[in-house]
Amino acid sequence: MTAAPSPAPELNIPEGFKPRRFGEGFIAANGPLYVKKQERGLLLGFRVEPRHCNPAGICHGGMIATFCDMLLPISAHQLSDELSRRFLPTISLQVDYLAPSPRGAWVQGEAQLLRGTRSLVFLQGLVTADGEPVARVSGVFKIGPRFEDAPGPASSAPSAP
Repeated sequence: MTAAPSPAPELNIPEGFKPRRFGEGFIAANGPLYVKKQERGLLLGFRVEPRHCNPAGICHGGMIATFCDMLLPISAHQLSDELSRRFLPTISLQVDYLAPSPRGAWVQGEAQLLRGTRSLVFLQGLVTADGEPVARVSGVFKIGPRFEDAPGPASSAPSAP
């Protein structure tokens, strides 16, 4: 795992969230994303910066969709020992936009593992901005090959403070 840079002080990241790189490429260019492990699962978050915004000054729907597309499989890694180190490519992603996420808002999401089969996993989640619901998401992911750069299995998740 590549060490993530320290967050800029002006981002005002909530207590308990740690920066986490999820590889290079697209998400590296759109992050950073922050993780807070809980007793069961995790919270994933980011601060809405000007570069994430559309011309109306709110978080672009594409950024929210990207965030949701990271939230669900990353959560699956933490929620299931069997999925903890599996690549989970997206088959289907449904995002319902409930409200805008303004520039400067702290956006975070939490997900639930609904069901796993031999080859698929089904998840759902809720995304909030400064505590207000802004997106509901559900997705289906293919259970792919193992890889090494993933959070540890659910059994090693530390308790929330």
